[in-house]
Amino acid sequence: MALWSAAKSFHVPANVGVLRRGASWAAGIAGVSVAGTAMWRSSSSKRSSPFACLSLSTDTRTKEAVQTEKAPAALGPYSQAIKANNLLFVSGVLGLDPETGKFISDNVEDQTEQILKNMGEILKSGGASYTSVVKTTILLADLKDFKKVNEIYAKYFTSPAPARSTYQVAALPLDAKIEIECIAAL
Repeated sequence: MALWSAAKSFHVPANVGVLRRGASWAAGIAGVSVAGTAMWRSSSSKRSSPFACLSLSTDTRTKEAVQTEKAPAALGPYSQAIKANNLLFVSGVLGLDPETGKFISDNVEDQTEQILKNMGEILKSGGASYTSVVKTTILLADLKDFKKVNEIYAKYFTSPAPARSTYQVAALPLDAKIEIECIAAL
């Protein structure tokens, strides 16, 4: 009864039209989820369909490091990638040769190609692929390289391409020209 009362008193702003038109609702109290339908009725007699309520755990035991020797080792106290809550978080990847630990070359095109090869190995090791990537972040030493990077990036990420942010930064580790990180759904 206490859960129902708390869920019933859940405040929704008046300008949330979707909820006022008969959408399903959910409320969580102390880690317990309560779900229901048609809290608000629309002017028609149609009822909303119930929905599945999924929960994400904050339990750190569900966090798993991903590591492969087919990509360069982390340069500091971090993992190549972390699996958590059905997602794979890939750390920033540089255009380093995994065997030598050196840049493949000094130009942005070669570094971008090597980054995406390295990222592919990390994704594979984590049970993902380029097609499961939902978000990337590109860090460039020079934003003028944007077009060159896009041409190579488009070979790896096809439609629908992941969401993406691109930034020019003051400096990158080891004076890299580019660094890319991503998040993939598992």
